[in-house]
Amino acid sequence: MITALEAAGVDPDEVLAVVDRAAAEDLGTAGDLTSAATVPAEALMTARYVSRAAGVVCGLTVVAVAAEHLLGPAVTMKLLAADGDRILAGDVLAEIAGPARAILGFERLSLNLLGHLSGIATATSTWVDAVADTTAKIRDTRKTTPGLRNLEKYAVRCGGGVNHRRGLDDAVLIKDNHVAAAGGVAAALDRVRESYPDGGIDIQVEVDDLAQFDEALAHGARSILLDNFTLADTATAVDRVRRDGLGVSLEASGGLQLSDVRRVAEAGVDYIAVGALTHSAAVLDIGLDTVTG
Repeated sequence: MITALEAAGVDPDEVLAVVDRAAAEDLGTAGDLTSAATVPAEALMTARYVSRAAGVVCGLTVVAVAAEHLLGPAVTMKLLAADGDRILAGDVLAEIAGPARAILGFERLSLNLLGHLSGIATATSTWVDAVADTTAKIRDTRKTTPGLRNLEKYAVRCGGGVNHRRGLDDAVLIKDNHVAAAGGVAAALDRVRESYPDGGIDIQVEVDDLAQFDEALAHGARSILLDNFTLADTATAVDRVRRDGLGVSLEASGGLQLSDVRRVAEAGVDYIAVGALTHSAAVLDIGLDTVTG
């Protein structure tokens, strides 16, 4: 399963660090007091991860790695679905078997990860479906849970979205406060080019209106974020760069609603930034059901 994480672009060491923190948070120094008191040490159990709702699953590989890491070879997990699969209520996603105490102590940790990541993947798929057959891609932001950014960005990919920069050290994104501190869009862009004269880093600038947009174009911006633009102004910006063949990438951002995203996509932007994918996604309801009989 480690290789599956690597193939998906997820750092296994980071996953194990998250899992270790979660286990320490849940089990503390005394362990699962309830299971120790109620379940015989020799008891075995088999249980199934079952979706209670339709959605897109994400985190099965993470949970499988966590089980192997925390519970050892005495516990086995069989995955019956794959990250990125669209699932229905009642679908069995995985089966886990082994010592009952170990599995019960692992239950909430695994469901927290699986439900959270699947919720993000499901929310992302809803936005992606809304812009289907347009050129726009749904993109995430840095509005993520501290410590879980890379896993949450993986969930976005599982839902069909694409990732923006991972962190502040990945690329330059000149936002409104940078513009204000630098003395304007032009000044900010010029300073960035002075810092990176070889052009070896991605540079995007955020603009609040068409005047700033024109200023950015005049100073050679190749990627522009249209923040809180009206639909009419978005269409105007798209028309200017497409008409003149400027090869400029445009991204729409700023409190967009699912009900409006189709019209924004049809205006012709390349990307639509949606912070809600990670900061407001509801957990997908998944349970762990003991197999009896």
